[in-house]
Amino acid sequence: MSDKSPVTLSRRLDRLPPYLFARLNALRHQKRRDGDDVIDLGMGNPNDPPPQEVVDKLCEAVQKPKNHRYSVSAEGIMSLKRELAVHYEKVRGVALNPEDEIVCTIGSKEGLSHMALALMDSGDTAVVATPAFPIHIHSVTLAGGSVLSVPMAATDKLASSIANVLEMVRPKPKFILLNFPHNPTTAVADRDFFSEMVGLANKHGVMIVHDYAYADTVFDGYEAPSFLSVPGAKNVGVEFSTMSKAFSMAGWRVGFCVGNRKMVKALAQIKGYYDYGIFQPVQIASIIALRHCREHSRELAQVYQGRRDTLCRGLERIGWPVDWPKATMFLWARIPEQYRNIGSFEFALKLLNEANVAVSPGSSFGQGGDEYVRFALVENELRLKQAVRQIGYCLKLAPGRQEKQPEIP
Repeated sequence: MSDKSPVTLSRRLDRLPPYLFARLNALRHQKRRDGDDVIDLGMGNPNDPPPQEVVDKLCEAVQKPKNHRYSVSAEGIMSLKRELAVHYEKVRGVALNPEDEIVCTIGSKEGLSHMALALMDSGDTAVVATPAFPIHIHSVTLAGGSVLSVPMAATDKLASSIANVLEMVRPKPKFILLNFPHNPTTAVADRDFFSEMVGLANKHGVMIVHDYAYADTVFDGYEAPSFLSVPGAKNVGVEFSTMSKAFSMAGWRVGFCVGNRKMVKALAQIKGYYDYGIFQPVQIASIIALRHCREHSRELAQVYQGRRDTLCRGLERIGWPVDWPKATMFLWARIPEQYRNIGSFEFALKLLNEANVAVSPGSSFGQGGDEYVRFALVENELRLKQAVRQIGYCLKLAPGRQEKQPEIP
């Protein structure tokens, strides 16, 4: 038999970097098989339950045979879109028309990926601040485009960097991808920043795509504004949100794209060829979450804030100073200076091998990330204290003299 095979793969796969998590995941699984108690703070995978009334509604809807057919629309059932419009107006101060300004997505990753397909042609570019959540970079790559990276920084410096790119690059980029509160760096933005972005978009004729996944996971009284809440935003862009974090419904895969009619329609058109939408009982149950469970999302944010406090205080106590995040379910921590030269991947391996604590290496988030690791706040406070003790024994850092307190905006 000939060794030759007709199997050939798309060249776009060559544009994707090696999956850095594979080795870490394999080691974590092996350690657990060997009986090691690994504290997994790597993936941002919520471990808290969704509201019980949402689960009850899902169970009720599943019992109806008609709900097991293809969904009536890949764009989402109208009752869910209407409920999201009510939610956005009440909570975000943004008026949306559910008929043509909202499309439901199978989580925000699917929506972002298909939006890139809807907006980009081969050779187009998009502006992305890095380090970044991987799909922000790779959705552009998979659509045949290229990323123009700007360093993630304080929003005044970020705005200047984006403005410089728009002034200098020709042909002009297709869109700017924003993400606030930001994963992985936890940076936040205010309405003035978004107003500046809208002005740049109008001046240079580019679109804006905003990932708003951590809208409700906010601390110390901080409120994360919607990009669409600034005047003129709907004329230039869209915003993605999700049920994953605020309602602990990550595995349910429910997201939304809202805003500019033309962009929403383009995404819906792409989705019509790729999928039949979200399982209808999941959509029905999501209505209950939006309508009745706002208090649950506030309480959940308090849970994450408590975990943030425990982890940040603990790390500072063992001599690892960190910046306290105002939002997200993460801590973006610069590697202690004496270990910075080995890079984030080897440092993450060290924590996993020697401390039984799994974290995400900053290099997996692209340019600018290699001096950092990301902790996910997905374990309870007792487990976080245990993780800190084990990290302390592993790194043998000098104990901190005082605890840093978060600034309240």
